[in-house]
Amino acid sequence: MKKRVLQKLAAGALCLGLAAPTFAADTIKLGVAGAHSGDLASYGLPSVNAAKLVVEQINASGGIDGKMVELLIEDDVCKPEVATNTATKLISDGVNVVMGHICSGATKAALPIYNNAGVVVMSPSATNPELTQSGDYPNFYRTIASDDAQARTEVDFALNVLGLTKIAVIHDKGDYGKGLAEFAKAFLEKSGKAEVVLFEGVTPGAVDYSAVVQKIKRSGAEAVIFGGYHPEASKIITQMRKKRLDTIFISDDGVKDDTFIKVAGKYAEGVYATGPKDTSSNPLSKKAVEAHKAKFGTDPGAFYENAYSATLALLNAVDKAGSTEMAAVREALQNNDVETPVGTIHFDKMGDAVGVGFAMYQVKDGQYVEVK
Repeated sequence: MKKRVLQKLAAGALCLGLAAPTFAADTIKLGVAGAHSGDLASYGLPSVNAAKLVVEQINASGGIDGKMVELLIEDDVCKPEVATNTATKLISDGVNVVMGHICSGATKAALPIYNNAGVVVMSPSATNPELTQSGDYPNFYRTIASDDAQARTEVDFALNVLGLTKIAVIHDKGDYGKGLAEFAKAFLEKSGKAEVVLFEGVTPGAVDYSAVVQKIKRSGAEAVIFGGYHPEASKIITQMRKKRLDTIFISDDGVKDDTFIKVAGKYAEGVYATGPKDTSSNPLSKKAVEAHKAKFGTDPGAFYENAYSATLALLNAVDKAGSTEMAAVREALQNNDVETPVGTIHFDKMGDAVGVGFAMYQVKDGQYVEVK
């Protein structure tokens, strides 16, 4: 008999399935994969905390069909070559479903391994459109919108709100950053309202970005749209401002993180970045944030609510399906709404969450504030 533990967790928001359970193992193994160390750990560790909180509450309520949820946590440092080993390790440990990975490149590298093993994966943050739109990864889902939507938000803001006509587009050459930049470039060119005066890739991890800063200056760009992560963005904006280049800086959810502000310091002020829509008025979001503060003594970081939602959605689907088999979990994800901190969502046949999107934020007085 079902215990309705997920329903209790969401205060009546999650309706449980009626299928007969077909679990073979003693526990349901939830993998959590992402950057848990290194420069991008601030993106991955909030997801670990989210999974811990959800699983702790589910297990305290009796688990799913009487089975406890077991966490398998693996670090991929957001590197594709490490992510393949991470995926292989999780599969060998008998993982049933995976929440992660965090970065698009690492996710793309790991997905074929999970797919071959029949394991559903859901990322809170991997936004590369090909992950769903290519159709190559039927086991992949995400609780965040894709980069084409993010790039559209950035371009529309630059053109229609800021009224810019000359824009440089810079990226970090990775699956995430370059992919987003290419969408931004295409949207700008198609608009007929602005000129892309520079399209340039930079080398991740470099100490000096003065060459690209000089190119931005010579291009006469009114703004930079940057596709990539906070380590490179913080160095580029710092070098721009030290060179007294006041060009507007617009970036993405790879930069919309408090770590960027801490590293860039005063030079972060005024920077724009897209990020998941503010859901702080959602009662489930408030409960999730309060739970983090109570457990860990801090505010949650980047993608926490998306990760909390992904964990809820995955385990709700397992419960609905009464199984961890990929086909059954996929059917449950696509045919049922689930109430989460990011809203009431379900997933389309390609794996994208219906009901999520992006908003524009700006650093004001040392913190990101949504631009209304």
